[in-house]
Amino acid sequence: MKYLKSKWTYIVVVLTAIVVLGAFKYESKAAPQYFTEAVQKGDIQNVVQATGSINAVTTVQVGSQVSGTIQTLSADFNSHVKKDQVVAQIDSSLFQGAVLQARANVADAQANLLVAKANLAKSQAAAVQAKLDLGRYTTLAADGVVPAQQLDAAKATSQSADAAVAASQAQVTQAGAQVQQNSAALTVAQTNLAHTTIRSPIDGTVIARSVDVGQTVAASLSAPTLFTIAQDLTKMQVYVSTDESDVGTIHTGQSVTFKVDAFPTQTFTGKVSAVRLNATSVQNVVTYTTVVDFDNPEMKLFPGMTAYVTVPVATATDVVKVPNGALRYTPDLTAQQLTDLYTKYGITATSRGGSKGVKGSQQQVTTAVVWKMNTDKSLEPVQIKLGITDHTTTEVVQAVKGSLNPKDQVVTGAATAAKTASAPTAAPGTAGRGAGGAGGAGGIRVGR
Repeated sequence: MKYLKSKWTYIVVVLTAIVVLGAFKYESKAAPQYFTEAVQKGDIQNVVQATGSINAVTTVQVGSQVSGTIQTLSADFNSHVKKDQVVAQIDSSLFQGAVLQARANVADAQANLLVAKANLAKSQAAAVQAKLDLGRYTTLAADGVVPAQQLDAAKATSQSADAAVAASQAQVTQAGAQVQQNSAALTVAQTNLAHTTIRSPIDGTVIARSVDVGQTVAASLSAPTLFTIAQDLTKMQVYVSTDESDVGTIHTGQSVTFKVDAFPTQTFTGKVSAVRLNATSVQNVVTYTTVVDFDNPEMKLFPGMTAYVTVPVATATDVVKVPNGALRYTPDLTAQQLTDLYTKYGITATSRGGSKGVKGSQQQVTTAVVWKMNTDKSLEPVQIKLGITDHTTTEVVQAVKGSLNPKDQVVTGAATAAKTASAPTAAPGTAGRGAGGAGGAGGIRVGR
């Protein structure tokens, strides 16, 4: 009997505990846990970030206009050269032979010219004699001393002599042209001979050498590059590939900072010297080349290095700023609950967003709604105008509806625990219970 009483007592206790726990779970409501960050006051800098390559201001590719075998090299990688300094020599034996042959052709043409001039003088003398004979035969024929046949022969001889003079003059002209032609060929041969000696066109540093002694270069189609010479490595440039969405904010004279992998802890500075109008499109991504000039007095930076460039395009000093996560957060409420809260705090549907941008040097200003957590843990929507952003925080230009001050807490995310179907969710605008949302498994929500 005592055993049955103890058994029933145990059963009653267990059932009571189950009922109590069930009722507690049924009636309990899991309030969301909010993640907040404080509104701060400070400086914001909006920047454009891009990558580029370092290049010398002036880079000259030294080539060869003639073909031949490299006989000697007088410069190597990193060699400092002066203007007109010999940097390479091509085997010139064939070109020297061409010069000698051209000179011989010129001498032969000059001799032919002398012969033509002598023939012209001879023809002119014969023409003078024929004219004199014609004059005498004309007089004698008029006196009836010689027959008319001899007078006709004298006339023909005189005309033939004049034709011979004209032919001799043409031969002189032809011989003179031949002299000029051969002289031009001699000039070409001498020029080709001179081009076998490769000289530096500028003062600079050899950054590339493409040939070795004994190598044959062929210049039949295009001039092969032998050396690449950078004029002055203490003055260099960065060619920055700038996205088309950012190119409108970059202007000549802007200060630029950049880093390179070789010196990861050092920041270098420069200035924008040009934004080139020639666009480059790769897989529908359009970029423009921004040229940044900088000094390299210690010659730490080399041509070809990759630079990670930061271009400040706008700066705001000592302003109120909010974390960007707060701009993306919206409470997990129904559309009606959100509308009721917005109406309560005077935020209309038409003023919750939109753009009021100003083109030019000013940044685009937009409106947004952030959720401020009050001291009683209730949430209050605050409509603000936004200024520039550094992609982590955004400037608050003005609080349009409500107030937002430094050290105020704004919600950037929320975590909700599991809820029963009948457990209502309190609206963020109230500290206690309120109209509920749908139940279900809980989770973590952050600003979206």
